[in-house]
Amino acid sequence: MRTVEIAPSFEDWQAAARTLLHDGVPPAEVRWRETAHGEQRSLLTEPAPPPPSGGARVPRKFLDLAREAAVAADPTRWQVLYEVLWRLVHENRDLLDAEGDPTMRRLKALSKREGEGAAQFVPPGASLAELRAAAAKCTGCDLYRHATQTVFGLGPADARIVFVGEQPGDQEDRKGAPFVGPAGEVFDRVLAEVGLARTRLYVTNAVKHFKFVEKGKRRIHQTPRMSELTACRPWLEAELALIKPGVLVCLGATAAHAVFGADFRLMKDRGRFAPTRWADKTIATLHPSAVLRGEDETQQARLYGILLEDLRLVAGA
Repeated sequence: MRTVEIAPSFEDWQAAARTLLHDGVPPAEVRWRETAHGEQRSLLTEPAPPPPSGGARVPRKFLDLAREAAVAADPTRWQVLYEVLWRLVHENRDLLDAEGDPTMRRLKALSKREGEGAAQFVPPGASLAELRAAAAKCTGCDLYRHATQTVFGLGPADARIVFVGEQPGDQEDRKGAPFVGPAGEVFDRVLAEVGLARTRLYVTNAVKHFKFVEKGKRRIHQTPRMSELTACRPWLEAELALIKPGVLVCLGATAAHAVFGADFRLMKDRGRFAPTRWADKTIATLHPSAVLRGEDETQQARLYGILLEDLRLVAGA
């Protein structure tokens, strides 16, 4: 059995864990001991050698989890972290996705990342400006870690019409405002055609952080999971409760699922008003990005026509 003494910090644990991995020491043969600030190392343990350079590569997600778990008060956290690290390197590279694994459940509990959601960050009775400021500090789901910033809704608090999209895109993430990228250009064009002034609308998204995967220098959009929609839902609910729109427009399937529920079928149910808890007139239509994804000009024109038809209903409501 090897006793490893570390200061209670992620950096000290990481250095010790690298050495243990390099030496091939399995978790069952390690006993972790924290040293208090200023405490002298026990005479029964030898000074830890410097960690070897290089070493095994692990997913960034694990490092994020480990940093959060390191600040927990549970003294077993170092053993849990090393067990997960060992298994990632020697047994299962996909361990982080094994939701039923007992050790992974323990790690997620230590790191407080089991979907606590945004509710704890939403200040009661807040104005839109106060909600926006609070949302900038939201860590209710994993998406905040890699996005540039929170992209909150934009528009007047007395807007009669609210538009809800899916999530910010690449340009929205960089600029901090909704619908300012290529899909935003389509959105502005169709609004102009139906006679709706964007300055009088409130525009937001069901999810406030950009979810993406990096491919070279590009950041490719990924559809949010239902758990991420649920985690971010308190922000949308707070916006809608404050604005109390007469007309609520869901742009795309993700926004429609957030408002109408998971059983909503966009192409079957779009283009019809229905009452919801948020607005007497709620309707779903295509997301402007759907137009851009059309295979050719003919399909893009057809999709744009659907969006235009539905937003004419909104303008006349």
